[in-house]
Amino acid sequence: MDPEISVHERVLRHLREAGVAFRELHHEPTPTSVDSARVRGEPIGSGAKALLLKADDQFRLFVLPGDRRLDSASIKRQLGFNRLRFASKEELFALTGLLPGAVPPFGDPVLPFPLAADVSIGQTYQTVAFNAGTVTDSIIMAAADWERAAKPERLPLCEPVA
Repeated sequence: MDPEISVHERVLRHLREAGVAFRELHHEPTPTSVDSARVRGEPIGSGAKALLLKADDQFRLFVLPGDRRLDSASIKRQLGFNRLRFASKEELFALTGLLPGAVPPFGDPVLPFPLAADVSIGQTYQTVAFNAGTVTDSIIMAAADWERAAKPERLPLCEPVA
């Protein structure tokens, strides 16, 4: 990964090289999933919320729908981790150069982390929408195209729906 190229540009380059269709949207800053859904005009559940977590001694990226919460205990059981915690703002910035809310749902070659996504992404909504390396730039695309470009490991990552 070339550190001279922004994460936003790496996302765009990766999607173009994958040959998938996507729509770009430049908007007001949207640090939360609710804010992002509002400015995109998309349901919050179509948002692909990317969370950087430290699993034991390794940082990993987990993607879940914008309207769901991470089930840490389940992830620890499934993947055999003893410890799991969110990256701090400082760790996130040091590792990615990004602010919270700007992390796109991609591992290599966009971000240098193993990538896992919840099994429900692409089931309820046929599109995914995400902030693409900034809190002012979003991408909206077909969920199947995101899956093909991102190549995530699929696992149940979310707390059960109440």
